[in-house]
Amino acid sequence: MIKFLIIRFSSIGDIVLTTPVIRCLKHQVEDVEIHYLTKPQFAEILQSNPNISKLHLLKEKLNDTIEELKEEYFDYIIDLHNNIRTYRIKQKLGLPAFSFKKLNYEKWLIVNFKINKLPDIHIVDRYFNTLDVFDIKNDNRGLDYYISPENEVNISILPESIGREYIAFVIGAKHFTKRLPIEKIISICKKINLPIILLGGKEDEKNGNNIAELSGEKVYNCCGKFNISQSASLVKQSRVVITHDTGLMHIAAAFHKKIISIWGNTIPEFGMYPYLADEESKIVEIKNLKCRPCTKIGFRECPKKNFKCMNEIDDNFVADFARKLFNDKK
Repeated sequence: MIKFLIIRFSSIGDIVLTTPVIRCLKHQVEDVEIHYLTKPQFAEILQSNPNISKLHLLKEKLNDTIEELKEEYFDYIIDLHNNIRTYRIKQKLGLPAFSFKKLNYEKWLIVNFKINKLPDIHIVDRYFNTLDVFDIKNDNRGLDYYISPENEVNISILPESIGREYIAFVIGAKHFTKRLPIEKIISICKKINLPIILLGGKEDEKNGNNIAELSGEKVYNCCGKFNISQSASLVKQSRVVITHDTGLMHIAAAFHKKIISIWGNTIPEFGMYPYLADEESKIVEIKNLKCRPCTKIGFRECPKKNFKCMNEIDDNFVADFARKLFNDKK
């Protein structure tokens, strides 16, 4: 038996992006057991994954986590997070470890000087590069997201105005500069004029209520009403997904959905665009802005105060393309 420990602490999207590595390790290494260490708030994303033998959750005291891991007698550590905390874990366990290259310098160059030295390769394939020594090959089946039966949502609970065919619009994102302004979301919803459900966390519920109220009866706010796996179930059953650069975008890609991904301060060149989504998917962004990307993550407000990367997104294009994808029955 060969025992691997995979480490990735955050975020929802980043963890979903590690699932091809988990699957290929499980199916390409004989007599293997895969354990995964993450934060407690992300357990739901992985707990139904059949390729994981055991899930370990980061404890308040790192030494307590390390003591738990020592009892497992792992053979190898695959560190897909690679920070000071994972360094300490690797050091204390004293095992052969393989660490993901984060390209922080290349990201710093493009954020601060707009010099692009980033490799033209998706982060999923960079994760696979971490496993080169094991001769693991990408099976190109894409991302995984497993939903437990109790989290599958029966869409008959949605209002009659929504019906069984709808567009899922992910209005949330962790940072302000990754989100369309509410007025622009309302405009897009009105122009689409098709059944739409709004998805996001509890923190997006108020905005969702305002958008739904001002967009008409064909728009229903689901923000804050469902957990992440239930939201994933609603994404899975949708015809089209409109989303910001956020975790549900990657979950939509796991289900090979038709995705319209809208990008603000971040850029697809960071290597985290929808991975192996439906071939009709579209990336929408304002190219050639001198201020973009302004950060590799996000800000609470636009540093330039004009928020051009989102304010200049073409409402008509997004709405027209969403209708086209919705009506394409293939």
